[in-house]
Formats: sequence, C-alpha cells, structure tokens
Amino acid sequence: MNEVLQQAFFRIMKALMHVLYRKGVAYKDFILLVKQAYLEVVEDELLAAGERPTTTRMAAITGLTRKDVARLKQSRQQDTGMTFNRSQRVLQGWVNDPEFLDAAGEPGVLAFRGETCSFEALVRRYSGDMSCFAMLDEMKRIDMVHMDDKQQVRLQNKVYIPHGDEQEKIRLLGTDVALLIDTIEHNLTNKPGTELYYQRKVSYNRIPESVTPEFRAFVRQDAQDLLVRFNTWLAARDRDSNPRSQGRGRNMQAGVGIFYFERPAAKQEVEHEN
Repeated sequence: MNEVLQQAFFRIMKALMHVLYRKGVAYKDFILLVKQAYLEVVEDELLAAGERPTTTRMAAITGLTRKDVARLKQSRQQDTGMTFNRSQRVLQGWVNDPEFLDAAGEPGVLAFRGETCSFEALVRRYSGDMSCFAMLDEMKRIDMVHMDDKQQVRLQNKVYIPHGDEQEKIRLLGTDVALLIDTIEHNLTNKPGTELYYQRKVSYNRIPESVTPEFRAFVRQDAQDLLVRFNTWLAARDRDSNPRSQGRGRNMQAGVGIFYFERPAAKQEVEHEN
C-alpha cells in the first residue's frame, strides 16, 4: 500500500475505532464488516466494467477464499442510509410547502387535526401511510415539535437534529461520513475535464481555548443561515418536495454538509489550512 494512503487510512480507522471501542464492537465483527464492504465494492466495479462478478473472480481480487465470498454474498448488509426518513420528509414539507407556511413565509403553527393546513394534512402528504399520532410522537421524541394545550403543533427547528437520539446519531455517522468520503474519492479519481466537487476547510492550530465558545456560536449561526438558504433552493427543485419541478433526467442526491471540529492541537501541527 502506498505510504501516504496507508497513513490517511490509518487516521480514518483510528477515529472510527474510538466509536467502535465505546460501543463494544468486537474485532471479529469489525473484520466481518470490512470483508463485506470490500466484496460489495469489487462486485459493483466488476458490474460497471461489464464483467460477471463470479465467486472465483471476486475471490481472486479480494484475496478471500471462495467459501468466504459465497458466505458473505448470502448475508449482505442492506444500506438504507441514503433514504430520508419520514420525519425528515415531513420537516421538509413544513418548511417549504406554501400550504403550511404563515404570512411571513415561515413554518406555520398548525392545528393537529384537519383536512387542510393542519399537522394531520402535512403528515398525510409527506409521510406515506404513517399516522399523524405516530408522527407526532416520533417528532416529539427527537425534539422537533411541540404541541400546546390547544392542540396546536409548532416546529422547534428548521434543520433536522437528532437531539438525544443515539441510534439516529449512529445512522448519521454512516451516511454523513460516507458522503464526505464519496466526495474525496470523486476528487481523487476525477478524469480531466470533469468538475471537482467543492471540498474545503479552514483550520488553525494555535487558537486559545478561551475563544472557542465564541467561535462555536459564530459557526452555529452563520452555518445555520447558509444551510437554510441551500435547503430552500434544493426543496424548490426536489421532485418530492415540489412535484411541479421542471427538471429533467434521473433522480440525483445533492447537498452540502457543514461540520465543526475542535480538539487539542498536536505539537507537530503548526500550520494553518485553507
């Protein structure tokens, strides 16, 4: 393995190991997942190249035994991380559908029941067959909504944030980190003439600890405002949020992720990055 690639991969794995260690994931379970992921990537690449992903061919490429390949192909992990869950779809409808906005263009305070302009109507339109009672319970559980004594439902936050929901945070680990790596992989392997995806960060390594709370607040506000603008633009063109969208071609997932990081600076890290 290339030395630079090895160092990069080690840093990714070390960060991931902190999570797996705290969640009590055994080494053998981790190795099984690595084998499964590698096998599925090889199969995808062979299919894309017009080759048959036979057990023998995949074993030769991965270094696994034919027995391992056959067993792993029968126990595939189903990846549903790219699909918005129903509460997210309801949130998107509430933020963007004119029927559920107030006079100022903000998410309206909705009566719980009603044929139109209600939480019940919102859920019926954007969550499929899930009842408004079940959706209310779910959105209350993750602190997205509040219902008062008059049975009026108010949106707590325009952006989906799974406060206190550990399982949902773990699902975000799988989806968000994968999306970041997909972007980096695209930029590493792009062909001449193809556009690089936007990938930037700003980082300094001699910031006094006392000023970090101020920076966190600064980032939280400005990043939130920017994401809301991106959300409004995308929702107007998304075929689920706006069935009248006039775009052409197949369905694509597109978006922007912003994350904050903070940790003690390593002694050897003295440069700043842009």
